[in-house]
Amino acid sequence: MQPKPRHGDPVARRAGRALRRMFASSAAADTDAVTRAAYAIQQPVATGRQIAVSSIRGGAGKSTVAALLALTYAHYRADPVLALEADPALGTLPHRLGVREVRWSSSDLAQIVDPSMLITDLTGYLLPFAGGGWLLPGSQGAIGTRLDIDTYRIVMTSLRRYFATTVVDCETLPAEVARAALVTTQARVLVAPATAEGVASTRSVLEWMGGLHRSMLPTTVVVVTQASPDTAVGIRDAVAHLGVGGAAVLSLPYDRHLAAGGAIRTELLGERTLTAAARIAAEVMDRAVSREPGRQRTAAGDAGS
Repeated sequence: MQPKPRHGDPVARRAGRALRRMFASSAAADTDAVTRAAYAIQQPVATGRQIAVSSIRGGAGKSTVAALLALTYAHYRADPVLALEADPALGTLPHRLGVREVRWSSSDLAQIVDPSMLITDLTGYLLPFAGGGWLLPGSQGAIGTRLDIDTYRIVMTSLRRYFATTVVDCETLPAEVARAALVTTQARVLVAPATAEGVASTRSVLEWMGGLHRSMLPTTVVVVTQASPDTAVGIRDAVAHLGVGGAAVLSLPYDRHLAAGGAIRTELLGERTLTAAARIAAEVMDRAVSREPGRQRTAAGDAGS
């Protein structure tokens, strides 16, 4: 029997927030921040923007961040959004997106995808998730399955023209598909747990990425995840240590609903989590769009600060 899902915010915090909204102007500031984030998330793209999400270690919240990004883009954008599972070993991304039945996988689609296909042909092989997005699982639910690099390349190249935004949940680094995703997507997200070890290892990855190409770090967003109410590393310390080479550093606060695992229900997320997810999605999209020829970055950096 599944436990009843909990709201991300405790009752006391929700009650206090309601009182503040009655007697203060903080609600207007929150609304303005979300509006700025929505503008950045919804900016038009000339070609499909593909976003890789990875981390240096398991348990950092990588698949959770990938799911939040996919849900946020599907909610705000009117064009097609795809979530692609490139880390199928445990099937975490479908679980987080609330998908229970897996019919087709990336390997299946790679064998049949054809340039003549319409998006309505493709969606027959995909799974819908909340907000109108689509999911392509990496396996048919088999534990321990791995996605080979050739399949990944075929799928990513073939599907780019159909989806304005693709969020790829990669394996942890230094796996081959994760390394390929980092250098071929238009933006990348590194997820780091708010621990001394997590921040230090992520800094090492950033230094490695900076040596690959000068465009890597300016199109990278580091998300520091807080797995408990009391974290070992403060966000200011993380920003100081990880904000190198133009990379942005944002935090995802502790949320009881996310911490419980299971399918993410956005109506149960805490308000700080929803705001953080919008800011992260805005910053990532802004950096992904900046890779398009002739495009300048918008004011999304204000929304993600």
